[in-house]
Amino acid sequence: MFTFIICFLAGLGAGLGTGFAGMSAAAVISPMLITFLGLPAYEAVGIALASDVLASAVSAYTYGKNYFRDGDRFYRMYQFITDSVSLDMVRTPRDFYESAVAFGNFQALLADYPAATLHETIPDFHNTVKRFSAFRSALEADICGRAAKVQPEIAFLTQREQELSLLVDLSGKQELPLRVTHNDTKLNNIMIDKETGRGICVIDLDTVMPGLSLYDFGDSIRFGANTAAEDETDLQKVSLDLNLYELYVKGYLTGCRGSLTEKELSLLPMGAKLMTMECGMRFLTDYLSGDTYFRIHRPNHNLDRCRTQFALAADMERKWQQMQDITEKAAAEAAAAV
Repeated sequence: MFTFIICFLAGLGAGLGTGFAGMSAAAVISPMLITFLGLPAYEAVGIALASDVLASAVSAYTYGKNYFRDGDRFYRMYQFITDSVSLDMVRTPRDFYESAVAFGNFQALLADYPAATLHETIPDFHNTVKRFSAFRSALEADICGRAAKVQPEIAFLTQREQELSLLVDLSGKQELPLRVTHNDTKLNNIMIDKETGRGICVIDLDTVMPGLSLYDFGDSIRFGANTAAEDETDLQKVSLDLNLYELYVKGYLTGCRGSLTEKELSLLPMGAKLMTMECGMRFLTDYLSGDTYFRIHRPNHNLDRCRTQFALAADMERKWQQMQDITEKAAAEAAAAV
């Protein structure tokens, strides 16, 4: 893919402003770009004129770097990916499978990267022990007087307190390897080829940090294999779609290409359950605290979200043996294919 330099001018015909590398011609259909990086109002020179402008001001640019620095501000450079789309919703099971392959490939490509050297973008993001402690504090404070209304949800969570610490404990004992994790595995964070429907690459890397592979896998199952919306009020509609679970496991392990340990493979179902429990716990904590973190669009919205997550986790428990069987079979098939 050819990389262009887009030259920004402080008004047409004025002096050279700021250059951004890494965008192909398809990225700039119009010669005018609206300011979106918090810089002064610049106007862009069209691609056709870029080379002429650069020819007279080569010294103003530093080539071969993947970032631009403007004082104490940094801008990361990307290549524009042509003939691709990002999807907000799964159109077919194939889309879900391709997202699994893409995130598995992300894990495989970074399997030997020293994850501990990465900055923890969101400290303790998936630390379920600390998440439970925050829930306890919110429950004890009960600043909105809502605890009496959610006793079933409180009981559901507290009965599983010991299980919630499993991954944190195993990580602390170094029984699970520290990995580079994406932490935002939504479908629209994958660029998909318009023609083939295959995943090209993973994008939106601002939440990349050290973590466990089970976090990314589990959260993908939480929202992708649920038969209902995240805030469904009719809990009879909430269940784990085992066909989608199987599809994702196969795709993920295909992408991982043997990079996961036996321990990680055996705990994939637990990753799905604990990420679902964690999300429900966060919704419940926020509900008890007065809805201060998650944006709500109706009364009891966070409570509805919590109940949906707990209903999904409960269904996973009912289907636990099936989840394990699917995972073991997929792991064996993936190992044979490597």
